[in-house]
Amino acid sequence: MKKYLLALICLKGLVSWAYAQGETRIEEKDTLSSLESEVGLIPESLDADVDSLLRTWHVHYFSKREDFCHDDDENVYFPDSVYMDRLSRLPSVIALPYNNIVRDCIDLYAERKRNLVRYMLGMADFYFPIIEQVLDEHGLPIELKYLAVVESALNPVALSRVGACGLWQFMLPTGKIYGLEINSLVDERRDPLKATEAACKYFKDMYDIYGDWNLVLASYNCGPGNVNKAIRRSGGKTDFWDIFPYLPRETRSYLPLFIAANYVMNYHCEHNICPMQTSLPLATDTVMVNNALHLQQVSDLLHVDIETLRALNPQYKRDIVPGNIRPSVLKLPAAETYAFIGKEDTVYTHRIEELLANCIPANSSNGTLPSGATREKITHVVLRGENLYTIANRYGVTAKDIRKWNGLGSNRVAKGKRLRLYVDNGGVAFASAAKTPAKSTTVTAKSTATTTEKSASANKEFVSYKVKSGDSLYSISKKYPGVTTSSLLKVNGLSSPDIRPGQVLRIPVG
Repeated sequence: MKKYLLALICLKGLVSWAYAQGETRIEEKDTLSSLESEVGLIPESLDADVDSLLRTWHVHYFSKREDFCHDDDENVYFPDSVYMDRLSRLPSVIALPYNNIVRDCIDLYAERKRNLVRYMLGMADFYFPIIEQVLDEHGLPIELKYLAVVESALNPVALSRVGACGLWQFMLPTGKIYGLEINSLVDERRDPLKATEAACKYFKDMYDIYGDWNLVLASYNCGPGNVNKAIRRSGGKTDFWDIFPYLPRETRSYLPLFIAANYVMNYHCEHNICPMQTSLPLATDTVMVNNALHLQQVSDLLHVDIETLRALNPQYKRDIVPGNIRPSVLKLPAAETYAFIGKEDTVYTHRIEELLANCIPANSSNGTLPSGATREKITHVVLRGENLYTIANRYGVTAKDIRKWNGLGSNRVAKGKRLRLYVDNGGVAFASAAKTPAKSTTVTAKSTATTTEKSASANKEFVSYKVKSGDSLYSISKKYPGVTTSSLLKVNGLSSPDIRPGQVLRIPVG
C-alpha cells in the first residue's frame, strides 16, 4: 500500500503532461479525484488523453523505430543501487537525488507510459537543440530542458484545460509579462525559441531569490508565494525535501518527476524503450516576411507539406503570418529558403484574398466588445475584498464591461466567483498588473495601492508599497520597470527575500 501511495503522488504530477498541462499553480485540480478513491490506478481519462496526444498530426512524422535498439513492451527493473549510480553519473548542476518517490516516478515513465517516452525521445531530436542553445546563452543548466518533458511532453501546441500553452505551459498573463506576443493570430507561447527565452528569464528571476535550483523548480510549478509559505511553515528551512510536506500536492511530485525525466531520457535503452524517428527537417532556416502570408501559399508554390510548415511555425494559430503588421519570421526547411526568396513576390499574391477570407471573417466583433477591438478571453477568480471596480482597474476595462460580459446586476461579487474578461491583446491591460506565478490556473494577483515619496539624501523617487498576502519580492519587482529583487533587498536592508503581509517596502523608481 505504501508503494501505491507513492505512485499516487507521482501520478498527480504526471497529469501535467498527460493533459498537456503545466501545473496547478494556485488552485487544487480535481482531475485526479477518481484516482484518490482507487489508490494506484490511473484514471481512464488520463490514458485517453495520452492516446489522443499520440494521434495528433505531428506524431505521424514518427513512424519508424530505431533499427539498432531492441524494443518491447516489458520494462526491466533494477536494484536501487543501480538507479542511484546511474543518476550520479549524469552530468548535472542540479542535484538529482534518489529515493522511493523518484523510483516510483521512474517506473511510471518506464512501465506504464512507454509509448509516451518513445514519442518524447523522437521529439527531443527536434526540440532539444533549440532549447539547449537558449539555456546555454543564458548560462543556465542544460538539464533544465527535461522540465519541458514534465510540462508538455514536448508537445509545442499543448493546451491545458485552464489555458496554459506551449512547451513551457505559460498562462496568458505570465506570457505577456515575459514579453511573449499573444493575440488572435500569434501565440508565442507555442514558439519553441521565444517561449524558452521567456522560461529562462523566469528561471533566472527565481534563482536570484532562492539560489537553489530545487526551489526554482518548485516555484515554477506553484509560484514563489507558495514556496515562501512552505519555507515559513517548515521553520525557515530551505531544502526542498525539508519543505516537501508543506508544498502543494502537485509540487511535491514535480521535482521527482523532473529527476525521473532526466533518468528515462538518458537510460531508455536499458529499459528496452526505443525512440521514434522523425522525418521533420532538422536543418532549417528562417526568412523575414513583410506582407500578410498564409502557410498554404507557401505550401502550394514551394511544394512543402502544410503540416511540416505548421510544425516549424506553431506560433501562427490560424496559419497566417502577419507580416503586414510587423516583420515576422517564417521557418522553412533549409533547402527551401532560397526557393522562397526566388518566388517571394509570387507567393505573396497567390490565392491571398481567398485564403485570408476563409480565416478572418469580415466582421469578427461579437457585439460584446467595442467595435474594432482585438481582445483575449481570460478567467479571473474573485479574491476577498475585490469588487468590479478594483478588478476593472487591474485589467484596463470598465465595471460596466464586466457586468455585461457576465450578466451581473451590481458591482458586488462573491469571493471565489469566476468572471469572464476580455483583455487587450496588446498587453496594455497588464502593464500595471501584479506578476502571476508561471502558469497559475487563473489570474488571482492582488490589486495594489502605492504612494510616492522623495528621498532627499539619494535624490531618488521611491514608491511605498504595502505587502499583501501572497506577495513576494519577485512578484512586487515585476510591477515596476527596472526594479529587481536584488535592488529591493538592498534598498530595504533585507537579509532574505521573506516578507510579511502589512510590511511597507520602499520601491526605487527614480
